[in-house]
Amino acid sequence: MRAIRHSRYGGPDVIDLREVDKPAPATGELLVRVRAAAVNPLDFHYLRGTPYLLRLQAGLTRPRVHGLGADMAGTVEAVGPGVTRFQPGDDVFGSCTGAFADYVTVHQDKAVAAKPANLTFGQAASVPVAGYTALQALRDKAKVRAGQSVLVNGAAGGVGTFAVQLAKALGAEVTGVCRTANVELVSSIGADHVVDYTREDYADTGRRYDVILDVAGSRSLADNRRALAPAGVLVAVGAPDGGNWIGPMARLGGMLLGSLGRAQRMLPLLALARRDDLVTLSGLLESGTVNPVIDRTYPLAEVPDAIRYLELGHARGKVVIEVSPAGPVEPASGTQV
Repeated sequence: MRAIRHSRYGGPDVIDLREVDKPAPATGELLVRVRAAAVNPLDFHYLRGTPYLLRLQAGLTRPRVHGLGADMAGTVEAVGPGVTRFQPGDDVFGSCTGAFADYVTVHQDKAVAAKPANLTFGQAASVPVAGYTALQALRDKAKVRAGQSVLVNGAAGGVGTFAVQLAKALGAEVTGVCRTANVELVSSIGADHVVDYTREDYADTGRRYDVILDVAGSRSLADNRRALAPAGVLVAVGAPDGGNWIGPMARLGGMLLGSLGRAQRMLPLLALARRDDLVTLSGLLESGTVNPVIDRTYPLAEVPDAIRYLELGHARGKVVIEVSPAGPVEPASGTQV
């Protein structure tokens, strides 16, 4: 099968499209023919091995895992012993390791669920990482309630477009912050107010917000504190580049220290891939309450270009990889392999 691989740290130029052995599902696992995948900042961090602290887990001098891609949607081709949730022919979406490949294996109890029937494979693949992040930030960290005011800084990006819609679904009054070119987009996905950061500074308007979700990481903690209500909550899922050694973790540590003794809370978020959250998102997608926003689609061979584009920081919604066309799948003989 075809798969994106990298055997050393570096930029997109170190990526190869290779022919590798097709995996076989172990006990409890699904073999999924990947139809589409999506690019996330995780991919270029693991590709470059930065911040360097990441290498304690990923490999000090060379990557331990050579695949890239964490979001996928596809069709179950075969199942391993003990699988009860799925069968060959089922369309699924979720999180895995090495999604930029023709086939992946994923355990049935991990973050994988039936693909919403109203979504294309590309739309479904765009959901997991960005969707978990927005949901866990708003519902779990900030505990957004109906009637609260929520500001999303970075509202036109992958996480931001989901966050605007999820905050509305939770009953909040939502303000999105974006550049001029994206004002219409952010308004169209449900934002009650849109701030064009090239013309207006949300920290200096005098308005206070119950919750600020800072995806862009473009403002200082002091700026965000000025825009927070006296007992408001700032949740950061993005941060300015803190250098190659510890990256955004320096700012996140400052948030925790800055919350000590204050009514205002500043909380970093490390999102987790959870099956229950994927099912929650699936219900919102099926009802049309939340709709994915896709900026560009690239073929598998052009993953390096897709990563370069995402690193520029101006993607509108998600960047999707079309891995294989959505034609018929021939399931393996029987229901297990």
